[in-house]
Amino acid sequence: MTEAIYLEVTEKAEAARKAKRRVSVSGMLKILGVSRSGYHAWLKHVPSNAEKRREAVKAKIKDIYDESKQNYGAPKITQVLRKSGEIISERTVGQYMKQMGIKAQWIKPWTITTKDSDFSSELQNILDEQFNPERPNTVWCTDITYIWTIDGFVYLTSIMDLYSRKIIAWTLSTTLEVSCVIETINKAKARRKIEEPLILHSDRGSQYVSNEYKRVTANMQCSYSKKAYPWDNACIESFHSLIKREWLNRFKIRDFAHAYRLVFEYLEAFYNTKRIHSHCDYMSPNDYEELYRRVQQNELLMAG
Repeated sequence: MTEAIYLEVTEKAEAARKAKRRVSVSGMLKILGVSRSGYHAWLKHVPSNAEKRREAVKAKIKDIYDESKQNYGAPKITQVLRKSGEIISERTVGQYMKQMGIKAQWIKPWTITTKDSDFSSELQNILDEQFNPERPNTVWCTDITYIWTIDGFVYLTSIMDLYSRKIIAWTLSTTLEVSCVIETINKAKARRKIEEPLILHSDRGSQYVSNEYKRVTANMQCSYSKKAYPWDNACIESFHSLIKREWLNRFKIRDFAHAYRLVFEYLEAFYNTKRIHSHCDYMSPNDYEELYRRVQQNELLMAG
């Protein structure tokens, strides 16, 4: 507490000096109830090596926190620090963050966007909560979530590759029509250049049981969440909560165009490219898939 008072007095004295105004440091110290001798001793204090390192680490923590769009908590910041060569515990990082007054974003929004669910027994759950495929383009999952704007709701349709948790395609729309789902699937197929059949998992909403959906997924194995059991699609639903918690809920979104810019910035400039994920061994989805490709190439070279 006393150090904070000393710092405030120093800042006010410096500001007065720059403004060429006279100010009584002794008077401020007296009003604040601290001694002149203590203040002058503090001014002459030389930080120890431990103090210097602590401040340097705090500066790194702040940089990492800001680069993560102020989303990372102590676990992820610790991993980034360790990759840069720092030897530090998660507990210490958490203590420093508390001292600095920074923390991860945490708001859990929830709503229902499943329209007219089909509970027929013909829809099979092929995925069965097997969320960790061994290679990309084995299992995709898809879902729709709402985004509130001043002009009214808009809807985000996303497709995730479960191998890397990468969002491989997304579409923002003003309706929940099946055409938005079809557009997203076509984007995913074009970007991933799929040649082999894969599993595409979804809930039982009307968009995912329509004839148009069945047509565009004819070469895929369609998997559906069990009746009244949302955990089957947990990964993509978790992502939709994440984008709101870490990014969208900070803004008073005006309209469709504003929402689109925000979604684009989060997905294309952060989530897929920079945001580290515990599932990906604290790499971004893009880096995790690139590592897979390099390993496959090396194995082919060795086999040849």
